[in-house]
Amino acid sequence: MIHVATAPSAHLPFDLLAWGAGIASTVAIYRWRLHDVARSVATKVDGGYFLFLALGAIPGAWLAGSFNSLREHAPVLSHSVAGALAGAILGVEIYKALRGVKGSTGGVFVGSFSLGVVIGRLGCFFAGLPDDTFGAPTRLPWAVDLGDGVGRHPVQLYESASMALFLAVYLLGLARRQPWAMRRGFYVMCGWYGLQRFSWEFLKPYPRLIGPFNVFHLLCLGLVVYGWVYYRADRRRERVAQGRALSIPRPDHQPL
Repeated sequence: MIHVATAPSAHLPFDLLAWGAGIASTVAIYRWRLHDVARSVATKVDGGYFLFLALGAIPGAWLAGSFNSLREHAPVLSHSVAGALAGAILGVEIYKALRGVKGSTGGVFVGSFSLGVVIGRLGCFFAGLPDDTFGAPTRLPWAVDLGDGVGRHPVQLYESASMALFLAVYLLGLARRQPWAMRRGFYVMCGWYGLQRFSWEFLKPYPRLIGPFNVFHLLCLGLVVYGWVYYRADRRRERVAQGRALSIPRPDHQPL
């Protein structure tokens, strides 16, 4: 068992670092690869896009987090990254439906969200037991003692490492200008984030909601389905657009 020095105050500096690094990564990736994609999205949306995003993300974060924490042995209000993401998606998709906007508009947020989770979960880890994101007890060699003498799964590090892996693959995809990264990176990110967190939720002592599943299992399953369905829909639109481009009639070549 590995003993870890923790302090609730450790969360704030990691949160600030996550926000700062996220903003910096958004600017860097925009200038490096996504400026044309972002400009195309900007022609389809207005300020209402960010209003709907906020109106979904903020209540989504607190509703999901509090729905879980209020059912624990010591009920408290809390917020959740998964809830914020799901709420933001709902808000933006409502906005897009009202405006008739098709395709992904979240590409510029992929790097910042992923990097934010990588750094933010480190803050959760070093904040210790008061953060209430600790893992279930285990006897594995890498179990961590966060201050109560119990060996636990370092689920925060599992999630941080998982999103770091995704971020590395995503940046490689951008470097190679692969369509999944350039056009549909947000959908892939939602699917990966949902899948990896769905797995780690089995290693947390959260109250169950349906059978072996807690509220975050259901949220993450929804993110996986969303990413898969919208990814396929965008691929279909791309194929249809390519087919139309190839079928444009051209004048026959006339020999001289």
